[in-house]
Amino acid sequence: MKILLFGKNGQVGWELQRSLSPLGEVVALGTDSRNFCGDFTNLDGIVETVRTIAPDVIVNAAAYTAVDKAESEPDLSRTINALAPGLLAQEAQRSGAWLIHYSSDYVFDGSGDKPWQETDPVAPLSVYGKSKLEGEEAIRASGCLHLIFRTSWVYAARGGNFAKTMLRLAAERDQLTVINDQIGAPTGADLLADITAHAIRVALQRPKMSGVYHLAASGQTSWHDYARYVIEFARQAGIKIKVAPEAIQPVPTSAFPLPAPRPKNSRLDTCKLQNTFSLNLPHWQSGITRMLTEILEK
Repeated sequence: MKILLFGKNGQVGWELQRSLSPLGEVVALGTDSRNFCGDFTNLDGIVETVRTIAPDVIVNAAAYTAVDKAESEPDLSRTINALAPGLLAQEAQRSGAWLIHYSSDYVFDGSGDKPWQETDPVAPLSVYGKSKLEGEEAIRASGCLHLIFRTSWVYAARGGNFAKTMLRLAAERDQLTVINDQIGAPTGADLLADITAHAIRVALQRPKMSGVYHLAASGQTSWHDYARYVIEFARQAGIKIKVAPEAIQPVPTSAFPLPAPRPKNSRLDTCKLQNTFSLNLPHWQSGITRMLTEILEK
């Protein structure tokens, strides 16, 4: 089996290179790849690449993820998050390949406090969210075999993330203010990659599994409680922390005005995924503990 992976240098793409390799030959591309085009702003090049490689499975981990910057770059966001995936879907439909694609809880408006199900109405608040939804719609409209995984609060030990930022600030400041009215589940790129590999292996034998699935770690937390967990873990590990536990203050989203509105409810109901693929999704603290152990040992 030949797998074509786009976005190899991103957090999820990096982990996918590991998790997909037992399934078959993986051709992994980034924006700087030389032999083939991995740049989603070059739509003709992307189509040519797919036709030349002729993969059995296309995995798209490339995305425009600068949520605030997207408000001033809507065309670029749409090209990368909607037009390019739409072309991948058309090529997958033409050749009979599967397309694996990642979407976001940002396709919802973040209202209420119940976990979002795959069938709930979508109403993105931001340019980024709208571009991700358009990408989903283009894939479905193509009629290709696909797995669309909506996820949220993605992190990895590689590169920057919220936990690393909190640890740096906690070592520098006497007081921190962290948002406490946005709720979700921190989800590791390694978990996304491992679930993807498992799902591909199963779905190849059962085309009826084609569709949209919610994929996130179990449990839920706020950014404030997430920060407290990270900082206390580091403190217990002997890392020098300046801020006292009681000095990590909760604040509403309105305390940090940003160009793009954030959904307050990022909870995702993962029952469909777990039941369809016979999977168990670990608690978010499990993945964060593993990630912290890795970065604090460096």
